[in-house]
Amino acid sequence: MIELFTSQGCSACQQASRMMEDYAQQPDVIALTLPVTYWDYLGWKDEFAIPAFTERQRAYALSHGDRQLFTPQAIVNGEPSPVRSDRAFLDRSLRTVRQASGLTVSVKATDQGDRIAIDIGAGRGTGEVWLLPILRRHRTAVAHGENKGQVVDYVNVVRGMHKVGAWTGQATHFEFPRNVARSGNADGYVVVLQSGTLAHPARILGATKGSGF
Repeated sequence: MIELFTSQGCSACQQASRMMEDYAQQPDVIALTLPVTYWDYLGWKDEFAIPAFTERQRAYALSHGDRQLFTPQAIVNGEPSPVRSDRAFLDRSLRTVRQASGLTVSVKATDQGDRIAIDIGAGRGTGEVWLLPILRRHRTAVAHGENKGQVVDYVNVVRGMHKVGAWTGQATHFEFPRNVARSGNADGYVVVLQSGTLAHPARILGATKGSGF
C-alpha cells in the first residue's frame, strides 16, 4: 500500500500525482492520496486537505525519527521513506515488499445491506483496523497560488479515517455502518490493518479494497 501525502498548493506534487495514477492501475497495489493542510497558506486552499492527514504524516515522521514534513512524500506499507517523487525508489520498495510476501494478515470486506462485514485473519502482533472512504477520481482547476492555472488530477483521494476496532492477533469479525464509507462524496473504500496506534503508526499488516474500488 502506498500513501502519498500531497497538496494542491505544492508546486512539486503534480509529478507525484501522475505517478500515483500509474500505481493505481496495478492490481496488487493500493495507491492512496492524502492531501495535507500545511501549504494552504500559499494562496490556494486544498479542497480535500484534512487535518487528520497532516497529523498522520507528522505521526509517521515522529515514528521514523524525521524532523520535518514535506510534500510529496510516499509511505510504503507504513515503512520509513524519504521519497518525494522518486519513481525508482518506489519501484524498489514495492519489489522488496513483494519479495517479502507483501501484507501478512488476511483482510476481507463484504457489503451486507447497510453494513460492511470485515474479517481479519489471525497473525502475529497487534494493531488497529481502519476504514478509509475513497473518492476514486477528481479534477481540480487551481485558480491561485503556486499552481495557478494548472489542473490537478487526483486518484484515490482519502476522504476520512474511521477506526473500526482493535486487533489482538486473533481472527476477528467486525461490522461497520456502510454509510460511513460514502462520506465526503466517496465512491469506494479501503480497509486497513496497521500495527502501532494512530499516534505512532507502524507497519501495514493487511489491507483490502472494498466495494466500488
